[in-house]
Amino acid sequence: MRSVRARAALGATVVVALALAAAGLAVLLVLRANLTDQAGLQAEVAAREVAGQLALNVPYNELKTGDEEEHPVQVTDEDGRVVAVSKDLEAISGTGTDRVTPEPGASAGGDREDDGEDRDDDDDGAGGADPARGEVSTDDPDFTNGTATVDGDSADYRFASVEATNEAGLTLTVHAGAPLAAEQRAVASVRGAMLAGLPVVLLVVAGVTWLVTRRALRPVEGIRREMAAITASEDLSRRVPEPGSRDEIARLARTTNETLTALEASVDRQRRFVADASHELRSPIASLRTQLEVGAAHPELLDVPGAVADTVRLQELAAGLLLLARLDAGERPGVARLDLGALVHEEVSQRTGDRIPVTVTVSVPAGGGFEVSGSRAQLARVLGNLLDNAERHARSAVAVAVRAEGGGVAVEVTDDGDGVPGAERERIFERFVRLDDARTRDEGGAGLGLAIARDVAVRHGGRLTVTDAGERGARFTLWLPDAR
Repeated sequence: MRSVRARAALGATVVVALALAAAGLAVLLVLRANLTDQAGLQAEVAAREVAGQLALNVPYNELKTGDEEEHPVQVTDEDGRVVAVSKDLEAISGTGTDRVTPEPGASAGGDREDDGEDRDDDDDGAGGADPARGEVSTDDPDFTNGTATVDGDSADYRFASVEATNEAGLTLTVHAGAPLAAEQRAVASVRGAMLAGLPVVLLVVAGVTWLVTRRALRPVEGIRREMAAITASEDLSRRVPEPGSRDEIARLARTTNETLTALEASVDRQRRFVADASHELRSPIASLRTQLEVGAAHPELLDVPGAVADTVRLQELAAGLLLLARLDAGERPGVARLDLGALVHEEVSQRTGDRIPVTVTVSVPAGGGFEVSGSRAQLARVLGNLLDNAERHARSAVAVAVRAEGGGVAVEVTDDGDGVPGAERERIFERFVRLDDARTRDEGGAGLGLAIARDVAVRHGGRLTVTDAGERGARFTLWLPDAR
C-alpha cells in the first residue's frame, strides 16, 4: 500500500474499529451485569417471600410461590433433600440438586421432633433463644445461574438462595429464580445494533479520513510536481508553491524554497569559482608556454627565472584550489593541540626573504602558552597568507602580536599600507577578489589567500576580521578558542 491516503484511512479505520469494539464490549458487559443484578434482586424478593412463609410454619403444600413461570421455587432441607417445589416445575439446574419431586422422608417434623426436644432442653439449660420462633436469614443470598422447565417451557434463570428456620428449628433453603430472557433480549438487541452500525461508522471514518488526507496532501503533490519539473529543467531559479496555511506542509514548502535558494547560490558560486580558476590559471600557463616555446626555438633566449616563477605561481594556485575544494567538501580540522604563539614564531622565522622584516610580540599569559586545537598545517597556511598579504601592501613595517582575548587566542597582523576601505572589508574575503590597487601591485596573488584564511578560521570555531590600524594601514585579527 504505497498511498499515504490509503494508509491513513486504513490506520484510522483500524483504530476506530478497535476503539468501538472495546467500547461496545464494555457496554454489553455493563448492561448484562445490570440486568443480571436486577434479575437477582427479583429472585431474592421471591425467595424471601417463600422463606417468610416457612418461618411461619406454613405447610409445604400451601406455600404461595407467586407466578410459577416467572419465579420457579425449590425448597431443600439441611441434607439437601427437596421438600417443596412450585407448581408445574418439571426440571431445574443450578440450585445444587436437579430433583423437582419432594422426597417422602423429608418433612418439617417427622424424625426431627426428638432432636428438637433435645435442643429445647439444651437451649433452655444454656439460657439460649426461644427455638419455637422461626426466622429468615438476613445474610446476603447466594446467586447462581441455571435453567428451569415450567409447564414444558425451558428458560435461563437467575437463582437466589435464602435460608429460613421454621418453628421446629429446621433450617430450610429456598431457591427462587427470576427469568433472564429480558436480559438476553436486551443484550442481543444492543449487540445487533452495534454490529449493524459498526460497518457504517467505519465506512464514514474511512471516507472522511481519505478526503481530509487528500485535501491536506494536495499541496504536497504540487511541491512534488514542481520539484520534478526543476529536476528535469535544471532551472534552480524556480520555486515550489507555498500554501497559505501555517501548518507543517507550509513550513515544508518554505524550507524547500530556502534549500533551493541555497543550492542555487552554491551552484552559482561553484560556476564562478570554476570560471575564475580557469581565468587565473590561463595567465601563468600561457606565460610558461610562451617562455618554453621561445626557449625551444632559441635556447639562448630562455628566461629560466621567469619560467620558475610561473611554475611556482601555478603550484601555489593549485594548492590553494585543492585546499578550498577540501574545505567545500566538508573536511574537518584536526584535533591536535598546539601552541599558537610558538607557531607564529616558527612561521616568521622561516620568512627570510621578506621585503620587510616582521616584528613579533607575544604576551604570554600567566597560565602558560596559547594552546588551541586544530590542524597545524591549515593554521600555518592562515598565518602565511596573512603575512603575505601584509608584506604585499606594507610600506615599511609589518607586526604580529599574540595575546589572550575573550576565552581564546587573538593573533593580530598589522601593516602600514593604505588599509582597506570600509565598504570592501567583507568583500576581500571572497574568492578571487582583489581590490583595484592590489591588482596593480600584486604580481602573483590570485585573490584566494584571505578567502582560504577565513574559511579555515571559521572551521576551527574562530573568526577573521579586518579593521584600521590607527592612522594608516590594516589590522587583520585571527581569533581562535582556547583548547583548555
